[in-house]
This record gives sequence, C-alpha cells and structure tokens, in this order.
Amino acid sequence: MTILITHMNRESIPADEHPARLAVGIVGAGRAGTALGVALARAGHQVVAASAVSDASLRRARANFPAVVIPEPSQVLRRADLVLLTVPDDALPGLVAGLAATGAPLEGRMLAHASGRYGVSVLEPAVRQGALPLALHPVMTFTGRADDVDRLRGISFGVTAPEVLRPVAEALVIEMGGEPVFIAEEHRDLYHAAIAGAANHLITLIAQAMDLLRTAGVAEPARLLAPLLSASLDNALRFGDAGLTGPVARGDAATVAAHVAALEAASGPPANASAGTSAAAAAGAPAVAAYVAMARLTADRALAAGILRPADAERLLDVLGGRA
Repeated sequence: MTILITHMNRESIPADEHPARLAVGIVGAGRAGTALGVALARAGHQVVAASAVSDASLRRARANFPAVVIPEPSQVLRRADLVLLTVPDDALPGLVAGLAATGAPLEGRMLAHASGRYGVSVLEPAVRQGALPLALHPVMTFTGRADDVDRLRGISFGVTAPEVLRPVAEALVIEMGGEPVFIAEEHRDLYHAAIAGAANHLITLIAQAMDLLRTAGVAEPARLLAPLLSASLDNALRFGDAGLTGPVARGDAATVAAHVAALEAASGPPANASAGTSAAAAAGAPAVAAYVAMARLTADRALAAGILRPADAERLLDVLGGRA
C-alpha cells in the first residue's frame, strides 16, 4: 500500500510528528464514535460534523456536539480533516466502497475506523483516491452513557497504520488518553478473536453461572460470585495458567463427573417448575456443552503447565470424553 501525504484541509502534519488541531467528522455517531469524538474535542480538536442513522444516534450526536451539522457521510468528509468511520464491522467495507464510488472528497483526509477486526486494508478503495488510513480500535466496551469517554483513560488501542502515519496514530491515541498497541495487518482477526472472546464470552459465562445459581436457590448470585470472580480475574492476569485452581486443575475426576451430572439434570425442568425456574433450568443444556469444552481446555493447559499430572488428566478425559 503506497501512501502519499498530499494536503490536509487545514494545517499539515508538523515537523514534530504531532497532529495539528484537526477538524473532526464522525460517520456513525454511535456509542464508540461519540466517545472518541468527545475525547478528541477535549484534546483540543473540533468536531465539525457527524452523520447518524438511528434516532438514538441522532440524539446522542446533538447532545454531545450541539454546534455541529448532521449531514450525509460525503458532506462529513467535505468538512473534516480527520473522519472517524465508527460503523459496525460488517458495514465498514460497504461504507468505504460507497464513499469511493460516489466521489466523496477523500484526498488528504485521514480516515480512521474503530473496528477491531479490520486493519487498514479495508480502507484501500479510499486510499487509492488519496485518503490517509488509520485503524484505531479502543479495547473497551461502551454503554452509550455520558461516562463512556472516561473509559478511554488508560486503556489500550489496537492500532494499525502505514509506517509514515504511525506517529500520527500514536499521537491521536495518546491525546484521547489511551495507549497505542500496534497490531500487524495480518494479525487483526486473531487479535480481535482474542479480545472479543475474553470480553463477550466472559459475560456469557457469568450470566450462565448466575442462572444456574438461581436454579440452585441462591437469591443473590452476583453477590456470591463477585469476590471469587474478582480474585480469579486477578490471578489470570497476574499468573496466567499458574493461577489455575479448582477440581480440573487438581484432577478431581469424580467431582467433575458430579458437576456434569448436575448440569445434565438441570437441562430438563421438572414438571412442577415455575416459568422463571423453567427458563433458568433450560439453560442447563448448553451449560453442559460449555462446561465440558472449558474443562477439556483447562485440563490441556494445566497439563502443559505441569499443574495436572498425566494420570489425573487421563481420568478427567475419561469423564469428559463421551460428552458432547
């Protein structure tokens, strides 16, 4: 990919490689786009235009950027030096192709998307028309609340950029309060799979556990789980596999077998169950498959780390081997 820095609407990139004060446009003023726009405004840049489709996004744009115009995407580009393309991952390639095909003013504009999946190759149709590509993915979840921008403070951004634009990408991330972590183009899918799996599946796992605890009669499962999960997360981040505990890491095959049997029993609600109990109990069926899959993976990692003895691992796999 060849990048030619031709011109920008206002000041060019200065000699110290720090980006000039920029006119910022947002295409897709959703949760992430709004948070990034507010962060850039706090850093001294000016949000001049934002496009939005949903009513919620329109309200969010008007509330956070009351002085901006809200035009169609091509007009956002016309007004801005730096354009944030903050649309859903699956919509990004079509948006870029559409902007390039309709003759939107791309030359000299920095286009920065916030997709975790993509690097800069997704911006290639715009790059061929002189756009300057950046991938700036905040490793954070956003809720749409006013404190979203504060969540950017101290987080990492997965950054992919051509070599000539890396200093600019780094400066923009730092200005937003983040820390740039450079990800090679060919590793973006793996990077995104890792962080999405950790964040999204963690919520699924915990919500599943709370459902099962309610079925077991625990009135406040979140209160029960919070200290344990906080300690487990700390152990995982500090020690990795060395932080593994519990029946799988100990090789307690009989306990693991009892867990599987209990989950299988929970997968079919009793005839006299209430509607709420039935819904929670029905969660048992996928819980069996999830428990078995995670137990197998935990056993593999514990064995490789020298925590689990081979003989104990064999007994565990005997228990888990016939389970789907």
